[in-house]
Amino acid sequence: MVCFDRKLNMTFKIAGVQMDIVLMDIAANLTAMENALRETTSSGARLTIFPECAVTGYCFDSLEEAMPYAESIPGESSQFFEQLCRETDSFVIYGTLERVNDKLFNACVLVGPAGVIGSYRKIHLPFLGIDRFTTPGDRPFEVHDLGDIRVGMNICYDGSFPESSRVMALGGADLVVLPTNWPPGSETFPLYVINTRAVENKIYYAAVDRIGVERGFAFIGGSKIVAPNGYDIQFADHTNFEILYGEIDIEKSRNKHIVRVADKHEINRFADRHPQWYDAISDPKTDEN
Repeated sequence: MVCFDRKLNMTFKIAGVQMDIVLMDIAANLTAMENALRETTSSGARLTIFPECAVTGYCFDSLEEAMPYAESIPGESSQFFEQLCRETDSFVIYGTLERVNDKLFNACVLVGPAGVIGSYRKIHLPFLGIDRFTTPGDRPFEVHDLGDIRVGMNICYDGSFPESSRVMALGGADLVVLPTNWPPGSETFPLYVINTRAVENKIYYAAVDRIGVERGFAFIGGSKIVAPNGYDIQFADHTNFEILYGEIDIEKSRNKHIVRVADKHEINRFADRHPQWYDAISDPKTDEN
């Protein structure tokens, strides 16, 4: 658990871009992302978030089809965004495909004016789209310090596993970001699951989904930014293009002590935990049940 001993009163504006993505057309996707980034930063956003696989598209039919569109990190797309972040004095998180020798990872990248700050490789893989052919992420969940806020990253299906967010919240994350490609059948996630991840950890949570149709899959939108109390800050409850904005107040995310009635009703999301009883969560044998 991370403790903070200074008074916190800063706010940090973020934006999420719910957008369509063109499969295997990196140039078109980067152009659309650049246009959106210039709009978000002109509106005061310090961090702009794009969907899962925003650079490449998602519904590849084989590893061989996808590999030519994958890149290293740092790579061409991160260099592209580094220049934009330098021009706009901002940060960006976006989804892409990462190639490491003969392995392919579903990844997201955090870039700032000085280049790549961090990246994340999707750990939990559904049998869907490119995830049928990618390798599960091989690095732990990390929290990245942007100076004003601390940010953790998940991708899509990772949000189904509460341990993912909890680990980063315990690591000091003010905000967990979820670039996603929710297909039909995922409607309960924007309605309920994202809000639950926020309130159970008392953090901000930003899920940024795509829209449009790709090889028969009509993605559902539903991007949202949620406050630490579990209430929506903004919810794009539709399948149209939209830019969402939210103000991150880090005092609200870092103070886990909730006083509802002084001396009569108080809770602490972290101090009230009893992890000595949670061994089954990390026991591989439970996966067999």
